[in-house]
Amino acid sequence: MIRVLLADDQLLVRAGFRALLDAQPDIEVAGEAANGEEAVRLVRELRPDVVLMDIRMPVLDGLEATRRITEDGALAAVRVVMLTTFELDEYVFEAIRSGASGFLVKDTEPEELLRAVRAVVAGDALLSPGVTRRLIAEFAARSKQPAAAADLGRLTEREREVMALVGMGLSNEEIARRLVVSPLTAKTHVSRTMVKLAARDRAQLVVLAYESGLVRPGWLG
Repeated sequence: MIRVLLADDQLLVRAGFRALLDAQPDIEVAGEAANGEEAVRLVRELRPDVVLMDIRMPVLDGLEATRRITEDGALAAVRVVMLTTFELDEYVFEAIRSGASGFLVKDTEPEELLRAVRAVVAGDALLSPGVTRRLIAEFAARSKQPAAAADLGRLTEREREVMALVGMGLSNEEIARRLVVSPLTAKTHVSRTMVKLAARDRAQLVVLAYESGLVRPGWLG
């Protein structure tokens, strides 16, 4: 059973999400929070698998709440998905840097929300369909100068190649077609790369690809 915590200051939004999620045989809503501070407290108390976190909330916003959750080693198994009204909310970029597994726009189709919850539990990064490459391009444009790339020395040449393709927004299936390998092989390379770089999930691997200088904005057409 996948346990989800809802964090949104709008009761109606929480009620809608709860009705959808609780109707699924493999998902249950573990709790609800009306602000970021309450969300952090409940995450520590309930240890949900996934937090659906609104960005703009009173007392403590979703960005700071996400940072507190992802920086707590005891909560390493918790995945945070940011909720936003806009496809490219400026806070989303910092949230992903802070450890969020991705984001969804609030008008996402119900089926996509359910897929998202299941995907992040499986360790996949989650970005709304149709905006993945735009998000990455925007993130790249805002990112700092590349950091020292010493950590990339742990990777094989093929793993560096795969990491660059992940940074460009390609799925495992797309990577497989590009490298003429099986999807399982592509997934294995991605997983090994994440382990070597201690990346929480695919979203953080994208961040590392840019911050190490392995991928640069000009690569995105």
